[in-house]
Amino acid sequence: QVQLVESGGGLAQPGGSLRLSCAASGFTFFSTYAMSWHRQGPGKERELVARIFSNGGSTNYAASVKGRFTISRDNGKNTVYLQMNSLKSEDTAVYYCKAVRSSSGAAYWGQGTQVTVSS
Repeated sequence: QVQLVESGGGLAQPGGSLRLSCAASGFTFFSTYAMSWHRQGPGKERELVARIFSNGGSTNYAASVKGRFTISRDNGKNTVYLQMNSLKSEDTAVYYCKAVRSSSGAAYWGQGTQVTVSS
């Protein structure tokens, strides 16, 4: 059974940092999955924050987080990370991890972790 478990969320002050982790289990050949982080703020639709492709080198980011957030992956640990710096109140959201198998398009979601940016 495949599972994605996010961790690292919490309360941060504006300008602060958090690092989210997404641990994958039950995946065969984790490195073949494109991994991404998405978020859903209060009263908003879920949006893509950052993606890292299965080759591990290509990434893309939402314009709102570019230069502040960094996505990375450790295929040996079956884990993807989201380093979030210079946090703003508008970054407050539930953050979700998603895995997409490159060959079939099969997609899996984690349960989400809450990030709150407030003074």
